[in-house]
Amino acid sequence: MSTRWLHGFALVAALLLLDVSLTFHNVWPTPAISWRGEISAELAAYLLLSLWLGRERAISRRALKLITIVWIFLVVGRYADVTATALFGRDINLYWDLRFIPDVVSLLAKAAHAWLALGVAAAIVIVVSILYFVLRWAIGRVAEAARDGRERIVLAAVAALVLVPGLTIARPVTLTYARQIGVAARAMAGKTVVPPSPAMTSNLARVKDADVYLIFLESYGAVTFDRPEFARGLAAPRAVFENAIHETGRDVVSTFVESPTFGGNSWLAHISLMSGIEVRDPDVNAMLMAQKRETIVTSFKRQGYRTVALMPGLWQAWPEGRFYGFDEIYGGERLNYQGPEFGWFDIPDEYALAKFDALEAARAPRPPIFMFFPTISTHTPFKPTPPYQPDWKRVLTDQPFDQPDLDRAFDEPADWLNLGPSYVDAMAYTYTTLSGYLRANASRDFVMILLGDHQPPALVSGEGAPWDVPVHVIASRRAVLDALVSKGFKRGLTPARPDLSKMNALLPVLLDSFADPVVLRH
Repeated sequence: MSTRWLHGFALVAALLLLDVSLTFHNVWPTPAISWRGEISAELAAYLLLSLWLGRERAISRRALKLITIVWIFLVVGRYADVTATALFGRDINLYWDLRFIPDVVSLLAKAAHAWLALGVAAAIVIVVSILYFVLRWAIGRVAEAARDGRERIVLAAVAALVLVPGLTIARPVTLTYARQIGVAARAMAGKTVVPPSPAMTSNLARVKDADVYLIFLESYGAVTFDRPEFARGLAAPRAVFENAIHETGRDVVSTFVESPTFGGNSWLAHISLMSGIEVRDPDVNAMLMAQKRETIVTSFKRQGYRTVALMPGLWQAWPEGRFYGFDEIYGGERLNYQGPEFGWFDIPDEYALAKFDALEAARAPRPPIFMFFPTISTHTPFKPTPPYQPDWKRVLTDQPFDQPDLDRAFDEPADWLNLGPSYVDAMAYTYTTLSGYLRANASRDFVMILLGDHQPPALVSGEGAPWDVPVHVIASRRAVLDALVSKGFKRGLTPARPDLSKMNALLPVLLDSFADPVVLRH
């Protein structure tokens, strides 16, 4: 084969490589990519630049290195853009998300074996190195073609493809970066307004003297009802849970609300509900916490409640605690768990509830308690799932589980390419734990508000899944449940659409349902 033909094949390969590198799409639900035959606007721009610079002289090696580095940034931006949307269900936001990368890396390093973490780091270095050398070759081959009379025609023809009607042009990666810069600029300029708080004048008469538990179930999304395979897998533990509700003299009403976040950033859901203000990004969150606002915590404190935050996942400073004004905060260290560690945050949800009872609920005499509890045992990657221990007293010991149960839990690693089964197992554990808690406290008078913080990541919930989460209110106080039904809740454990509201608008609904208007008039 002649040298001319080899050069031609090399040029075609270089052009194809550069185009694919900026136009690929995600293969859901994996981190893999595929090409759909789209055309890159950035490639057309580089071809025109090469043709212009190549008229008189060759592009310098230093310039080619710089162009390669810029191209790698574009490739990384494209991958982050298409993968974040497919796997996490939301657009990436560099200004918000980059600040949490150290925490995520720390959690991943803790959850994974050391060899796996080192392997991932080494793989990233190798992939980036290979990417640099391959792109450097392709960019250099195009620059070389820009000096050849015949090949310049090929470059001009490829660049002109962006003007051909009917061909699909991929969304330019440069626009993605431009959007990120715009978000950062607006945030740093302080152009963020926090809306006013809703009225919080509830007398809470309908829950007088009862404990009230606000429990955010990690990653408990509408997908548990919407996806048939998930609904089937959870049917049995869900039935056990509903039986436990009724057999302990309680009833349940349910609905869906729209979470302000998807696949992560749980604190945005927490503060949206507890403040009654929709918070969709960390900047609004930070600005709101800098102010003195009424929240559901202050509403209950005003009525004589002791307010407690049960935070098994808390191992560092928590500025939200000062904003909410809890009387007591039990973080991971204070909970003093001595058993085997599970997942990213060590402590099983069952232990956290048992420890709360030992520290707070079992005390007498005491005022009624408002307890805020964000669970952690259903956090991505959902494995290892703790065994359920029917003996709640044993959970508080340093040997809470039998060895065969532990072996089964740790011998089932998460399948990162198919987290659905792990998710179902984790949610089944949650239903079982809550069932056991209700039965262990059958004689106690409490109102339990259960809701998801957000849907699980899109690699579990599916592409284009709604941001809906279930809400259940469990109580033996008929007036509370009747009031919620009058506002749109449905009786039973299965919610129905349409959604009741956005998550922040749920707060006034709850406070109004907990109030007695007759008492207000007097």
